[in-house]
Amino acid sequence: MGVIAKVQPPVGLFIQHINIIINHKTCLINYRSSSSSSRLSLRTKATMVKAIRVYELGGPEVLKWDSIEIGEPQDGEIRVKNKAIGLNFIDIYFRKGVYKAASFPFTPGMEAVGEVVAVGPGLTGRKVGDIVAYAGNPMGSYAEEQILPADKVVPVPPSIDPITAASIILKGMTAQFLVERGHTVLVHAAAGGVGSLLCQWANALGATVIGTVSTEEKATQAKEDGCEHVIIYKNEDFVSRVNEITSGKGVDVVYDSVGKDTFQGSLECLKLRGYMVSFGQSSGTPDPIPTSALAAKSLFLTRPSMMHYTTNRDELLEAAGEVFASVACGVLKARVNHTYPLSEASQAHADLESRKTTGSVVLIP
Repeated sequence: MGVIAKVQPPVGLFIQHINIIINHKTCLINYRSSSSSSRLSLRTKATMVKAIRVYELGGPEVLKWDSIEIGEPQDGEIRVKNKAIGLNFIDIYFRKGVYKAASFPFTPGMEAVGEVVAVGPGLTGRKVGDIVAYAGNPMGSYAEEQILPADKVVPVPPSIDPITAASIILKGMTAQFLVERGHTVLVHAAAGGVGSLLCQWANALGATVIGTVSTEEKATQAKEDGCEHVIIYKNEDFVSRVNEITSGKGVDVVYDSVGKDTFQGSLECLKLRGYMVSFGQSSGTPDPIPTSALAAKSLFLTRPSMMHYTTNRDELLEAAGEVFASVACGVLKARVNHTYPLSEASQAHADLESRKTTGSVVLIP
């Protein structure tokens, strides 16, 4: 058995979710046992903290290091002092205006780990001093401190340090809902933040993993992460190479976070009834395709979002628990290959966009 997309079409052809089992050992983290009473913050007034602000859309240079006012948490909220902040391509989409921020100007960022420094009145289940992680909405993690809904954070196990947790919570939960059992998969940007985790997880579940990368250095990492075959797309055509590797059969699933540059070729790599999972667009938005392009091989096409797979507290706890358990068990290795001071977020964005990075990028307040 290998890996196939967990993103299920309406016809429900895929098998139900299967817990990770490695070497007959199931790794579990139980988040539902926490019922600690809250302790109030010592702060009573709003204070100023440093943050990255976006006052106009554009390149990395629009990321400004500024001061913002932050108040006390209200009902159902906590105040968190961030220790590590994950950088993701979705941050770039918001900075450019590909995705529209809910307000303007705004503080970007959708992934962080920090210490709870204040809790709202009457809140239970969280207390001052807890180390928590969050991924997704609300946006605003590029800050020294932030106010968060208490039901949007998860506790970080003591065995996982904040930088590791911040590098893997959003990317890991993305990989978690994408990966399921199947046969042969193609992962684009296999040395990237999500790509690295997809390769590791798919390999652990027994898949034949084919990865595409841009350099020899990235190819080495992809092989370490479980890619049986690595294609350096600058040196050879990935469609022809996949056809050769699979003896003309194609792959069951393509995981494509690149978008415009790889989309059409990805469709060509799929076997009959294959799954095209488009979950990013680092090279630009793919050109529209007619449904007849899918009909030629009865293909499935999906554009999933992690936020739609963590819509309630139970889904969030299950996804985060599986990610952290997989790290604890050694199924997943967080590759924090680059760290930057939060004040240098513009340089981090520039390096990520120019494909100078591998693995995860973390900002340190």
